[in-house]
Amino acid sequence: MYVVLLNYTAPIEEIDYALPDHAEWLNKQYEHGHFLASGRRNPRVGGVIITRPLNRGKLDAILASDPFCVRHLAQYEVIEFSPTKTAPELRQINEAVTR
Repeated sequence: MYVVLLNYTAPIEEIDYALPDHAEWLNKQYEHGHFLASGRRNPRVGGVIITRPLNRGKLDAILASDPFCVRHLAQYEVIEFSPTKTAPELRQINEAVTR
């Protein structure tokens, strides 16, 4: 699984302008089953995405299609982790625990 930290590299006005396209992109990723959670960071310097387990190359391709990336409005820090303990609600998606 991955935690993705987005760091804005453009003024917030440019972020707000691109936000509807970014939200649409997020919706598609949820529809495809790639993302578990996402939201703004506080203070508003970027965002956070938590993914389902997936291939790193696939994740990189998904992130490259984000309008924030396409428009050079954000940088991404990808943190891979292997969950060894999971809340009951998440056990179904935690491949590390279910095997």
